[in-house]
Amino acid sequence: MARVTTAERGFEGFEGDRGRRSADNERASGAAEQTLPDRFCRTFEDLESRCPDLVPNDRWQQAIQDSRCFLAQWGSQAEARGWTAGDLFGLGPLPDRPHPSYRRLSRYDETGLIWLLQGRRVLALTESDAAVESPTGAVTVYRRHNKPALGPLGDSLDDPP
Repeated sequence: MARVTTAERGFEGFEGDRGRRSADNERASGAAEQTLPDRFCRTFEDLESRCPDLVPNDRWQQAIQDSRCFLAQWGSQAEARGWTAGDLFGLGPLPDRPHPSYRRLSRYDETGLIWLLQGRRVLALTESDAAVESPTGAVTVYRRHNKPALGPLGDSLDDPP
């Protein structure tokens, strides 16, 4: 199992040995790889080559499509604004013994932007945020840093009102 490591944030690639690659991916990958910033190229190739463990196949396929669209339009800007491979493609670490109900994409605080797009398009990208348009036209802001794991700050039973 090969691992891709980037200097930024210690991103180690995707854990997964379910090597699935469709003929469509093979044909389309050549054009996409030529336009990718070097910073993201190896990580995208790793994602494209196999489905990460405990990620549903349909979400993996969607992430590949979303990656191509995002990187073609926003790859250079993301690189210039300091986004890392982990910010875009990151997944939470696998537990040693995941419970059968464990869902790897359920941790927003450890999930990269690409996994959250699910066919939606990015309207704007800054150093800290991405504005994502939903099919209804509503805009959701993805925050690159300081993503709350359990809710807004101060939203704790330990914090008296």
